[in-house]
Amino acid sequence: MDCSEEVAILRREVGGRPGIIDLAFDVVNARMTVEFDPDAISAPEIVTAVNATGMKASPWELRHAAAKQPFWTRHGRLITTVASGLLLASAFFAHWMHHGSLLDVFAGLHGTEQNPPTFIALLYLGAVTCGAWYVLPKALQAIRRLRPDMNVLMIAAVIGAILIGELFEAATVAFLFALSLLLEHWSVERARNAIGALLHLTPPTARYFCGNHCGYHEKPVSEVPPGATVQVWPGEKIPLDGMVIKGMSSVNQAPITGESMPVSKQPGDEVYAGTINQEGVLELRTTRAASDTTLARIIHMVENAQARRARSQQWVDRFSVYYTPSMMLLAIATAVTLPLLTTASWPESVYRGLVILVIACPCALVISTPVSIVSALTASARNGVLIKGGLYLEAAGSLKILAMDKTGTLTEGQPEVQVLVPLDGHTEEELLTRAAALEATSEHPLARAILRKARASGITVVPAEHYQALPGKGGEGMIDGRAFWIGSHRLMHEKNQDLADIRKRVEALEDAGHTVIALGNDRHVCGLISVADRLRKNVPRILDAIRQAGVEQIIMLTGDNQGTARAIAAEAGVDDHRCELLPEDKVEAIGRLVRKHRTVAMVGDGVNDAPAMAAATLGIAMGAMGTDAALETADVALMADDLAKLPWLIRHSRRTLRNIQQNIGFALGIKLVFIILTMLGLATLWMAIAADTGVTLLVIFNSLRLLNLSASDGRST
Repeated sequence: MDCSEEVAILRREVGGRPGIIDLAFDVVNARMTVEFDPDAISAPEIVTAVNATGMKASPWELRHAAAKQPFWTRHGRLITTVASGLLLASAFFAHWMHHGSLLDVFAGLHGTEQNPPTFIALLYLGAVTCGAWYVLPKALQAIRRLRPDMNVLMIAAVIGAILIGELFEAATVAFLFALSLLLEHWSVERARNAIGALLHLTPPTARYFCGNHCGYHEKPVSEVPPGATVQVWPGEKIPLDGMVIKGMSSVNQAPITGESMPVSKQPGDEVYAGTINQEGVLELRTTRAASDTTLARIIHMVENAQARRARSQQWVDRFSVYYTPSMMLLAIATAVTLPLLTTASWPESVYRGLVILVIACPCALVISTPVSIVSALTASARNGVLIKGGLYLEAAGSLKILAMDKTGTLTEGQPEVQVLVPLDGHTEEELLTRAAALEATSEHPLARAILRKARASGITVVPAEHYQALPGKGGEGMIDGRAFWIGSHRLMHEKNQDLADIRKRVEALEDAGHTVIALGNDRHVCGLISVADRLRKNVPRILDAIRQAGVEQIIMLTGDNQGTARAIAAEAGVDDHRCELLPEDKVEAIGRLVRKHRTVAMVGDGVNDAPAMAAATLGIAMGAMGTDAALETADVALMADDLAKLPWLIRHSRRTLRNIQQNIGFALGIKLVFIILTMLGLATLWMAIAADTGVTLLVIFNSLRLLNLSASDGRST
């Protein structure tokens, strides 16, 4: 299975049988997935139904055995094509030698010599036989089903040319069509191999610790269980997902995330299969089996992305259903009506009908989108952008509205202490020491920020005694025998210490986008601590690049208060913002945007923002590497926390769409030109098939260019 026309055949012949519930196709991996009722039809019967179409099927679990096919099965198409070409060249050369003049040969090829010598005719017919070897069985199957396809068009053209004595034309058509199909087969193989190359990112073996007595031994990665200890030397690829338990190094994560710089790793950090250890020896405790690593899930999702076909691909499939019969009718009408309406002879009109049959071959048309989509999806995965189907790749190119979460998307997602405001004679050190004591046992992000600041300032944290949390407000405890409290503006108000001058300071900090924490005792407020999440690096520049890529409006959605939201929105440079939103409010906001603008993307962390991403036309998850929820819920997953991948994604999508449009334009444009030339009597069979083969080559090579698109390419829109 190499093209969507064969998919259409399988969908008609297999999908229509009793017991078949659903069919899904992956052209690149030559895979058909069947959902069926085992009480109504069996797996062997499905295989038989596939074989009846002229294609061959074997169960997917036996694909490795199927890969070790006989020599003829693997190379027969190449052999017959080469043989056809050699026989055609031999026949032409013999014809030349027979005439002694190249001009006489061409004159003979165009009607003045209807009966060439027998041995030359046999060479031409041999070229026809070899060229049609793989086409004829499929054409006969199509005729039997009363479903004409491109194979029927070619066989009809070849037989017609033989009947009117144009043996050179028949042999040329057969050879060039066989060559076209071979090139198409190779192009799909290259796209298939590009995805398969992802599999080779992981080494086949791991240095596995077997115990104190036997030490480390090489073992296939498939046999290394989660929880095992694995050693990775400098320069080696990491074989499995795991956590560093010993050693320090930097790891090149570009194969998965597309990051340009290595990432430092130390005990407690996560590492991923397929990434490359740089300079230090690392010992890891594996966290996933080989079949469940982040890389394995990426490969699985890229392969399954073929089921989510782009609208342009669906359009071509629908168009080709009507296209082939229409072209056959046009060819018949040309052959029949030209002698009646013009002075053209019957042989000449039949010949023109055959030319139309040849140029009508939809080979280039049906290959125009699948190879482009597969190449683009594979290039995206190489650059750390996982797109789950052509449908979503296409949607990215038509984006006009981009909604973005604040925390963890526009900002780093880790609040830090920004300002210390000691009051009533207290010092910054006293304020920070007491705040850290009260927050020592808390897991709240704001508490963690205070503790990080205290430790960075060299303060030894001694937990407060008799600490009691006050849900939604803060907490209180004893420090050196005296009661202290820490919490929000609301708690300060409840302690009757919400003085006018303090309130002004709190409001000023909140207006600047800070969250304010107050600390006090039974007599007064000791001071204020402001905490804020920092904007990611280069966010304003990246948002400008997103606008340059064609997005008209960028909107920030956040649950933060108005002051914080307004400050971050101004600093980031978004066009609009919505604040104080609960998760269900974000869903409602996205719904309104979709109803108004149709195509809307939501960018979030893939967990808390999952409902909003699901409500958007396109859900994009940030930093999804190793995050199961992000990989599963998003339509597009940015494997690294890199917002710069967003403008690249949009440009990549639009480049892919242009590539598909060029392919379709090439394919239909050449056919239209040759139909006009045929009507004027200026086109020949071999010219038509040469043009069709040429446009097929153009389409294939144009599509495969997308494989080489890196994150630094394609900056124009």
